[in-house]
Amino acid sequence: MSTENQLVALDDISIDKAPAIYGHNKLTAYVALAREQAANEVPDLTTKKGRDRIASLAAQVSRSKTAVEKPGREYLKRIKEMPKAIEAELREFVNSMDALRDEVRAPLNEWEAAEEARKAKHQSAIEQINLRLECRDLDSTELRQNIEWLEGIAIGEHWDEFEAEAARAKDKALTALREALTIRQKHEAELAAIAKFQAEQAQREQKERDERIAREAAEQAQREAEQRAQAERDAAAKREADAKAAAEQRELQLKLEAEQSARRELEAQQRAEQAERDAAERAERAAAAERQRQADEQARIEAEAKAREADKAHKAAINRAALEAFVAGGMTEECAKQAVTLIAKRQIPNVAITY
Repeated sequence: MSTENQLVALDDISIDKAPAIYGHNKLTAYVALAREQAANEVPDLTTKKGRDRIASLAAQVSRSKTAVEKPGREYLKRIKEMPKAIEAELREFVNSMDALRDEVRAPLNEWEAAEEARKAKHQSAIEQINLRLECRDLDSTELRQNIEWLEGIAIGEHWDEFEAEAARAKDKALTALREALTIRQKHEAELAAIAKFQAEQAQREQKERDERIAREAAEQAQREAEQRAQAERDAAAKREADAKAAAEQRELQLKLEAEQSARRELEAQQRAEQAERDAAERAERAAAAERQRQADEQARIEAEAKAREADKAHKAAINRAALEAFVAGGMTEECAKQAVTLIAKRQIPNVAITY
């Protein structure tokens, strides 16, 4: 067991000794101890041994953290009355130890990041050189441009451990592009010769076409002249035939017009005669219609008179029957007549005679 002024060694920390180890601000002493141990050493980053020592110190901080944290977590489970205080102190302790670990390792992290960037820069440059191997199918101008670019790359100590690899990549790319340039130049020369031959052949063919076109144009002009002369002869014959046909057509037209005029006169006479017959028929139909209308009117008047007489007789019979019924019921004939008259005139409310 330790006193209040002494720390329990990391290897001796256990749950049984927890009350002496864990409590308000008690773990800060372990943080201070770990910081002091880390600060006592300043390893050399320029040597692998120094860099490994920094990594070892950071790992030692993590182990110290675990040696204190794990028993503390077990102790925390057993003392329900102090969880928040111990948890807060443990959290602060863990954060402090993590921060110290990161602080101790920061120079190594920076060195490693710079080292990775340096290597990535050299590797990217080598990849750019190797990409020129894919440019072998370009034309001669583009091949020369890529060769000039490769020749302008300086290989020296500034490539560090990549100097030999960069030199090999450059030599390989230059060899490949120079071979490709030789082949391309030969191919382009062959293409130029072929193009020259094709141009000369095209010129000869164009001359032959021009001569053939001129010859065909002369032949076409002669045929067109012959066709125009024949067309003029045909036109003269057609005009003569058309004039003869026109004269015959005119004679026939005059004959048709005379026949049409005679036919129109006959049709006009026939229409006039038909108009007289139609007028006589309309007058007869109008007279017959008037006679029928008068007969119908007389029949209607007589029928209405008969209907009025029949209705009058029908009503008189009904009124007589009603009168006789009133008299039979004890009314005087004069009173019965007055009652029937009043009812017939609809002067008695809610009482009517049905005819």
